[in-house]
Amino acid sequence: MGGPNLEIFKFAVYLFVPIVSLVYFGDPAWYQGHVLPYRDKLFPPLEKTVRDLPFEQHRVREELERIKNERLERRDAREREAQKS
Repeated sequence: MGGPNLEIFKFAVYLFVPIVSLVYFGDPAWYQGHVLPYRDKLFPPLEKTVRDLPFEQHRVREELERIKNERLERRDAREREAQKS
């Protein structure tokens, strides 16, 4: 088995690895350099996202109906384009 030096080393690793990682990854410059560009690639811009979600049942149904109508219009437009070709 290991001696007290091994236990002191393990304790130091267990203590300092999380602290060092928090200091390194918590730096605002690192966040802006690595996280924000990836976020922009992964998620749509804030202007395109829906910010006010409907909570009432009738508003939810209206929104679903609007989405269905948009889909049907796009599908009909694609079918008309396919028939023209």
